[in-house]
Amino acid sequence: MCGIAGAIGPIAPNLVAAVAAASARQRHRGPDDAGEWQSGPVGTRGALFGFRRLAILDLSALGHQPMVDTDTGNAIAFNGEIYNFAELRTELQGRGVVFRSGTDTEVILRGYAHWGRDTIARLRGMFALAIWDARRHRVLVARDRLGIKPLYWTRVAPPGGPPAVAFASELRSLLATGLVERRLQPSALASYLWHGYVAGDASLVDAVQQLPPGHLAEVDPAAPDVVPIRYWQPPRAAPVADGAEQLAAELRTAVRQHLISDVPLGVFLSGGIDSSAVAAMAAEAVGGAAVRTFNVSFDEADFDESSHARAVATALGTQHQEVRVSAAYFRQHLDTALSAIDQPTFDGINTWFVSRATREHGVTVALAGTGGDELFGGYRSFRDVPRSARLARLCRWLPHGLLRTAAAGWVRAMVGRSGAVPPQTRWGKLGDVLCGGGDLLAAYQAAYALFTERFHRELQATPATGLRHGLPEALAERWREATAHQPELHAVGLLELHSFLGERLLRDTDWASMAVSLEVRVPLLDHRVVEAAALVPPNQRFHPLGRKQLLRTLALQRLDPNLFERPKRGFVLPIEAWSRQQLRSEVAATLNDAELCRSLGLAPDAVARLWQAWSSNAPGLYWSRVWTLFVLLRWCREQRVAA
Repeated sequence: MCGIAGAIGPIAPNLVAAVAAASARQRHRGPDDAGEWQSGPVGTRGALFGFRRLAILDLSALGHQPMVDTDTGNAIAFNGEIYNFAELRTELQGRGVVFRSGTDTEVILRGYAHWGRDTIARLRGMFALAIWDARRHRVLVARDRLGIKPLYWTRVAPPGGPPAVAFASELRSLLATGLVERRLQPSALASYLWHGYVAGDASLVDAVQQLPPGHLAEVDPAAPDVVPIRYWQPPRAAPVADGAEQLAAELRTAVRQHLISDVPLGVFLSGGIDSSAVAAMAAEAVGGAAVRTFNVSFDEADFDESSHARAVATALGTQHQEVRVSAAYFRQHLDTALSAIDQPTFDGINTWFVSRATREHGVTVALAGTGGDELFGGYRSFRDVPRSARLARLCRWLPHGLLRTAAAGWVRAMVGRSGAVPPQTRWGKLGDVLCGGGDLLAAYQAAYALFTERFHRELQATPATGLRHGLPEALAERWREATAHQPELHAVGLLELHSFLGERLLRDTDWASMAVSLEVRVPLLDHRVVEAAALVPPNQRFHPLGRKQLLRTLALQRLDPNLFERPKRGFVLPIEAWSRQQLRSEVAATLNDAELCRSLGLAPDAVARLWQAWSSNAPGLYWSRVWTLFVLLRWCREQRVAA
């Protein structure tokens, strides 16, 4: 797990300096080692790679990157972990390949000499990488299938020089090059206001994009550009009779492979089904006493699940550690956490605090249960979104204006006076749901929107165009095609994998954990597990909704079922409770900064009304709505980004 940076195009002193600056900006991602490499002397066209190392496998100097294959002249900069590298290594040794190190990096590099870009499809893991092909004079860039590891890129044109493509593991690293204009992308801003994060390939900064998950690209230094080529996509439902058995085998293989490490490793254990399943399979693979589990506890009883985690750890026989995060600890480190955000998001702060606390206890690698809800129907969306879509289809014959009026009247009747800002909850968005056209994507997007469509427009001084249900047109079409003609629950699961997971959870987990030099692994999102889940008949995979019974059956059969018979609770910090007093003045000053709002294309009056309504305890306004704008404004001010 590391940080990579680079440039493809003319090798010039200013581009060399830019890559060095981008790499240095990522020191937190790899404090153990650093390296730089270039394909040729200044004045030639080729590639520049920069690297920061967090040593996980083969801690010796043989794991140094960028790594060069002396037989071919190929070079690699690689961020991530390949969990089937031992099998690939054995296969290559059968072809006569001799290895110098015990790293997965060398396996990729040597594999590329034999299989070319088909190597990417052979990798089982999380990765973002760049490979210089010395013979073809090309750079292959690729990103893992689910988007666990990020790869940002941009076109740069150094003053007086020809264009090039620059890339890095973090958006802020590209900003650090000095070659990227710090201009806000209007459609990305609108997407952020809809979701609390930017959805799609664009970033909040106009010139910077992401390579999409499951894509690769071959870049020619003579005419540098990134044209993504898809090599994988989440599977469509293909139920078979023994699907559950195949899934069980892949789950155990994934967890066993994810335990490979040459540094201290632990498992995040909340006591819920997903993290408990990972911990149970890890204990089964290596013995409970060999597994270290970590739980974050709070003084606030409504948020504390330490007793549940303790009970599971006791049943599994793990070495269990409770890490206390208090309100004082939160306030002490909050500024550092906020400054660690790579791209604005209303989430992720909780992961940063958990990661920091765990890292302080000597762990470098942590396994998490991320993905269980998406694969096995744990969210309310699996019940609510299909219902909303069906209801909207029944109401399509009503004129939209009449429908909106009726919905608005119902909301007012429910809450009495709506005030300056009407409710922004699911029931406050009822009119948007019913007027969404009745398709699953529209219902899903309405359910997850932070604001009603009307207030979403009010927040923007000039509402952006080119969005459909809060998504870029091309992305909305891509997701609609992916879910078309699929069983309803599998389609919702695909949307969760694409959107909530791929665009938010994984992105936030990466920056938040790597900010404190912690590698987080997510075995439930091994692509072979995701593919195997699609083989399970939907009625067996998802029902009864919300219980994740299949995951319980496959991974938790040795534990008392009563350990998990309690209402579902997502992992959140008591940020609202901690912040109402401690952060109130700072949030108020930020949201009431009219000049700052205008510089980003926000409507100061609407932002101020939102803050006032929330401060007055208006009904139907959650803290996340205010926090979303606070993080955006603070980040843009800190990064000097403006419209």
